[in-house]
Parts: sequence; C-alpha cells; structure tokens
Amino acid sequence: MLNLYRDYLQETVDPNGQIIDYDLTVPETFNFAYDVIDRIAAIEPDRRAMHWCNEAGEQKVFTFGDFKRESDRCASFFLSVGIRKGDRVMLILKRHYQFWFAILALHKIGAVAIPATNQLLPKDIIYRMEAADINAVVCTPDGDVSQNIEQAERESGQTLIKIMVRENRDGWAHFDRGLAEAKPFRKPAGDQIPQKDDMMLLYFTSGTTGLPKMVTHDFTYPIGHLPTARYWHRVDPDGLHLTVSETGWAKSVWGKLYGQWLMEAGIYVYDYDRFDPHTLLKRIQDDCVTTFCAPPTIYRFLIREDLKKYDLSKLQHCTIAGEALNPEVYERFLAATGLELKEGYGQTEMTLAVVTNYWMATKPGSMGKPSAMYDIRLLDENSEPVQPGQSGEICVVTGDRRIPGMFCGYHKDSELTQQVWHDGIYHTGDLAWQDEDGYLWFVGRSDDIIKSSGYRIGPFEVESVLMEHQAVLECAITGEPDPIRGQLVKATVVLGKGWSPTEALKKELQDYVKTHTAPYKYPRVIDFVAELPKTISGKIRRVDIRAGKQQQS
Repeated sequence: MLNLYRDYLQETVDPNGQIIDYDLTVPETFNFAYDVIDRIAAIEPDRRAMHWCNEAGEQKVFTFGDFKRESDRCASFFLSVGIRKGDRVMLILKRHYQFWFAILALHKIGAVAIPATNQLLPKDIIYRMEAADINAVVCTPDGDVSQNIEQAERESGQTLIKIMVRENRDGWAHFDRGLAEAKPFRKPAGDQIPQKDDMMLLYFTSGTTGLPKMVTHDFTYPIGHLPTARYWHRVDPDGLHLTVSETGWAKSVWGKLYGQWLMEAGIYVYDYDRFDPHTLLKRIQDDCVTTFCAPPTIYRFLIREDLKKYDLSKLQHCTIAGEALNPEVYERFLAATGLELKEGYGQTEMTLAVVTNYWMATKPGSMGKPSAMYDIRLLDENSEPVQPGQSGEICVVTGDRRIPGMFCGYHKDSELTQQVWHDGIYHTGDLAWQDEDGYLWFVGRSDDIIKSSGYRIGPFEVESVLMEHQAVLECAITGEPDPIRGQLVKATVVLGKGWSPTEALKKELQDYVKTHTAPYKYPRVIDFVAELPKTISGKIRRVDIRAGKQQQS
C-alpha cells in the first residue's frame, strides 16, 4: 500500500508508539478523485476498493482501477449531457454502486454533488430544486422516485437534466449506456479546473426541528475525515469496513467514502431496502467484515438477536454514532461479542469533533473527548464557560483558522450562518457536560431541554434509564405543556416483541425511572406507539412528537 494518508496527516507518538497528537495538512491543490482514487489506481490498480452486494444475491468486487476507469467514463458522460463545473446535481441512488461512480465524476469536473434520499416527495424535491438551483438529477428506478421528480418538474416549471441508472426510460438519459458509450475523458483545463475552495458538496440537513438547511463543503472536506477512518473506525487497509447508511445523508461519506479510501481500505456496501438484523449479521459473518459502524437504532435491533449464533470472529472494531449511545446497548453488545462500542459525535456541518478513539478507555454513554482537530468548549447562554459537571452548549472555537472538514456556511443564508457562527465560535445547538477526565456526556438539543418545576431535564438521561427496561425497544423523551409545572416529562415508547401496552406497564416504567435516577425526572405521561417519527437519517423527530405526529400502538 502507498500509505498516502501520511501526505495529509502528521502524527506525534510517545516512546511506546502511542499516538498522543495529530494534525492535518491541506495542500495548495486537492481533489479527492484525482489525488486519492486515481493515484492509488496508478500504483495499485488491483487493490480492492469495494465489495458490493444486494438482497437479490448479486455480488461485485471493485478495484481502485475500476473506480478510476468508471469515474472517468461517468465524467465524460456528464459533460456530454450538459453538466458543467458549478452545476448542482442531485444524487438519489440509495446504496447502488453507481453512486460512487457519479460522485467521483462530479468531483472530477467540479460540479456540486447533492446526495438525497429516495424517500423525498414531490414537495421535498421542489423545495430542493428551488433552494439549491439544481440543474440535474441522477436517480434510481426503484419506487416512485422518477414519477416524483417528473411531478416536481411540472409543478415547479423547471426542467432538469434527468439521468436514470439500471433502466432505460423515456425522457431520461440512460446512465449505464452513457458510461459504456462515453468518449475518452479529458481532464478540465483553464478556468474549468476545480479549485479547492469551490463548493464540492451540498447537504440538506435532516431537519429535526424545521425545514432542512443547506450545508456546503469545499474540496478540502475529505481530508477532515482521515482521523475518522484511522483513529475511530480503525479501518484495516486489507479488510472491509461497513458503515450502515443510505447514500442520501452525510454519514455515508463519513463511513463509505473519503476517510476509508484515504486509508486505502475496502468498503463494504450492502444494498437493501428493508433492514433485517439477521440478514445484516449474516452478511457481516459471510463476507468477513472487519470494522463496523452503525447508529444506535441498528445496534438496538442487533442485541435482540442471539449474537452467539453468528461467527463474528473477523470483526475487529465497532463504532456508533448518529445519536447518543444508551449504556444498556453498550453493555449487552459487549457481553455478546466481546467488542466495545466506540462512540463519536459530529454534525453535517463538520467532521468527527468528539470521539472515543480506538486507544482510549471507553466510558459507556460518553461521546469521548474533543478531537485534536477541534477546540471544543462548553458554553452557557452568555457564551461563558460552564463549570465541570454543568451542562453547556457544545461550541467550536475556530478563530480565524480554517479547520479541515468544517462547513463553509449555509448556502444562500448568510444570516443563519452568522447566527450559529460568529465571533470565531461555531454554536452546535447540542448540550453536554464534561467529567473530571475530560469526557463529554450528551444531554440533548438546546431546544429539547425540558424545564419542569424549576428543574432542567435532558431527554437523553431519562431515555437511557428507560432503555434499560426489558420491555422498551425504543423511546423518546419530550416536554408536554403543563399549567402548574411548566412542562411534564413525557415518554413515547416503542415496546419490544411480546409486550403489550397496559396501565400496569406504564406504572412499572414510571417506578423504574424513579428508582434508577432522580425521581423528579420520571415521565408523568407515557404514550405507547408503533414507531417513532424519524428523519431520513434515522434521528428521532421530537418536534413531531410534541405536535402529536406519531403512530399510536
């Protein structure tokens, strides 16, 4: 292997070889597609880059040489249909391997990639088309995606360059045929060369509290994910890393693209529509996945399987992110597999900012310590540091420096950017407290904090206790208005198999919380529901629960 990560990552080690500090270097020019993929392909074209499979049993193994060739063809094809530098291209490709051909091609020609989910309705597509000035879309033939796009075109009066993978359809360019017939690719020259400060990615945030924001990243963004893959995921360059994520949200490029390929590691992609824990465990077992990352929701289902039935001996390291980790999930997974779950925290606006790196002691329920790349402070409402043990907003002190991986701002919304990032400090809107060892513990979103009878209650601390009860599969804590207490603590609960919603169970859960944490935190209101409202990335939408938008059981 080339160890090309050393061009961008400088490590400080102690006499025992333990990493004690690290820093990132951003060169004057950088383009991930050319400087990473094409460079590896030139030296080790046969190095495995991806193992892809789907529910139908298809299996494909792609090398770095394959990705260089196919991204070149795709870049040529995109140019032939009129996509140019700076154009905004929405990618609705689920977990199809064509996503990686397409996003690398867009990097090569300097167009802006806008990954999106196949769950978007016409109104969602119209919002994105108008807000981001989208020029083109590349989509899956599955489901209603193409019809929704065509309806969005009609209702908005806008016309898109429309490209479909896997299928030939009237009014759409055929992706696969386009690549097969593409002319030899010629790299951009002159003012068509992508610059490192150009917009490379635009993500619509998952929108837990309102309309999605447009987060932009430039061409230096991939370098910010090197610590993600090397220190947190601990990828094996000769192994396979699986991050459970659909390509429509940012976690996908965290775990299925930039850092992993900067480390020259293989990516494992399981292309499925409906999550089944047994099938996922079989895939990990049969295809020898070595490192694994998933959100808490996935682990909650995995620990309810008999994990000892599966040969997970090739699995070396596991990580968890997306929402805070309930200690109960950690303990049960460790007992079944012998593997710790290393938690991390970040946002679409940045890379991994708080982390339990592989060499760090794990504190179940803690996110870890601030990354060496981020100056993290916990600040109160007046932007003053809080005392140890007190809750404060997670803020990033940036000053005038450019942190690799930090976003460039919210597209076409300088006012919102200024609201969250001013005076050299970026305000995440998330709350945490720090213990005596420097570990951070998630409390909740600042707008999710419950104020009841003079107490400030973080949803996560109550959820963690409820999750310990064997009847609870998932839960969410919100505040419900009350004329006497201001707010009541409300638990919205999804029960596990074999449990029925009864008044007796409500009382049992209330008593459980009273005896396992401070009694004032117990949920005075409990609703049993069939499922929790979530964003496309799997995060609980507490705003919908507060508005009564959940499916009763």
